[in-house]
Amino acid sequence: MSGTTAAALGQRRRAAGDGAGRWVVLVVLCVSLLLVAVDATVLHVAVPAVTEDLRPGAIELLWIVDVYPLVCASLLILFGTLGDRVGRRRILLLGYALFGVASAVAAFAHHPQTLILARALLGVGGAMIMPATLSILRQVFPDRRERALAIGVWSAVAAVGAAVGPLLGGFLLEHFWWGSVFLVNIPLMLVSLPVGRLLLPESTGEREGPWDVIGAVLAAAGLFGTVFGVKRLGGGEAPLGVLTLGPLVLGVVLLVTFVRRQRRRAHPLVDLGMFARPAFSTAVGCIVLAMLALVGLELIAAQYLQLVLGLSPLSTGLRLLPLTFAAMAAGLVGARVLRRFGPRRMVCTGFCLTAAAVVVLTAMGGKDEAGLLLCGFVLLGLGLETTLFGAYESMLSEAPADRAGGAAAIGETSYQLGAGIGIALLGTVMNAAYAPGVARVPGVPAGASRRASHSLGEAYEVAGRLGGPAGAALRRAARDSFVHGLHVTLLVSAGLLLLGAAAALRLPRVMQCDEAAVELPAQREVERSRVSA
Repeated sequence: MSGTTAAALGQRRRAAGDGAGRWVVLVVLCVSLLLVAVDATVLHVAVPAVTEDLRPGAIELLWIVDVYPLVCASLLILFGTLGDRVGRRRILLLGYALFGVASAVAAFAHHPQTLILARALLGVGGAMIMPATLSILRQVFPDRRERALAIGVWSAVAAVGAAVGPLLGGFLLEHFWWGSVFLVNIPLMLVSLPVGRLLLPESTGEREGPWDVIGAVLAAAGLFGTVFGVKRLGGGEAPLGVLTLGPLVLGVVLLVTFVRRQRRRAHPLVDLGMFARPAFSTAVGCIVLAMLALVGLELIAAQYLQLVLGLSPLSTGLRLLPLTFAAMAAGLVGARVLRRFGPRRMVCTGFCLTAAAVVVLTAMGGKDEAGLLLCGFVLLGLGLETTLFGAYESMLSEAPADRAGGAAAIGETSYQLGAGIGIALLGTVMNAAYAPGVARVPGVPAGASRRASHSLGEAYEVAGRLGGPAGAALRRAARDSFVHGLHVTLLVSAGLLLLGAAAALRLPRVMQCDEAAVELPAQREVERSRVSA
């Protein structure tokens, strides 16, 4: 081996970390992910308490829940590619700081608008953190077999965050006010900021050519407008309304302009050539479909457990715990399953298993069926994590190491975009199936029925004010309509999941771990060293 080659490979090993150092970096990255994952789910069990205290309207409540993934999805490409230019660790640490400040603002919000603003700032911080964790992981673990194991641990921690969020939120709501669910982010940030600065390696991608600021703004504005329009549709607004159709059309136009701009540039912000690889484009599509079908179900399930079954927030968190434990288990064994069965069978099986779980959950009714819920949630956790693990691993492994930030941003954008659209889409399906059941309840005035059709929580509030037989009839009708809407929503989700299973057939049959693929980034550095010499 020549001196130039040895120097280039040695520099790569120092940047990535050797031996145990790589796994220490993984621990720090997992803490980063935990910070975001907890905040993404901790609010779910607090929605009824927020509604009671701040009295938000139906659209404001939708914004409180959905503005975080909306803003995060809009800015992931911007911060993911910026990290490739100025340093991924630098962006990650800035995300920590902003996340902590925004959490404090959210915790002490006294108006719905303030909480919406704080959640938007949390979305900005999340957009800094999420692609940085994946892109640093891509650099630190160049070998695909080790990287698959690392992604399994990373995804298991995401499942831990999903479990800790509702459970911790339920515990805090039992003893404190709803704002305390945001304060849990601050200790994590205070630990992550100095530890990350000390232990995480700095890394960048290619710096050839200027960073495409205009392209980043186009991507952010296009994604924001698109999801905003879909959110308006999910909130029951008129499809042809100015504030619904306008942002939707503008968002699509901006995204088309962004794609055309990237194809023309010598140094694009996002390498769209990655989508020409079937494994990469299919994996991204599978992530979108999985989240499109499922993310809204967790919010609906939390409302079902609290408002239909009458469980406390803490009990709700405990009921959702088996789902997350199953997802953790699937993440930890995911690398072994991927090596044995390959991406195609793994992702396809995950989609089918998740669809089966969703169909099982359609047996939920007005009575508490603990065994049914346990079985459905365990299957749901196993299937969802199997799907997302296989899709993320395939997507990240197909991306060049020097484009890791952009690839991670695409993956996280698809996740968040699917989540935002999924909440709006499933919310629309849920409202369409729920509203007719409370439209004509005997003895209930038309105005009260109209208000009750917005949500189950509002229907209970209207029923309480009416009192007497009319109030009892409205409460009973609203609960039955909610259960009916839940069944319809679950069936729509099952259809989307089966569509994802069909799409997964385009993934590679086997997991390729040849040495050429592993050493490719190092070979690029060697070639650059030779050229510069």
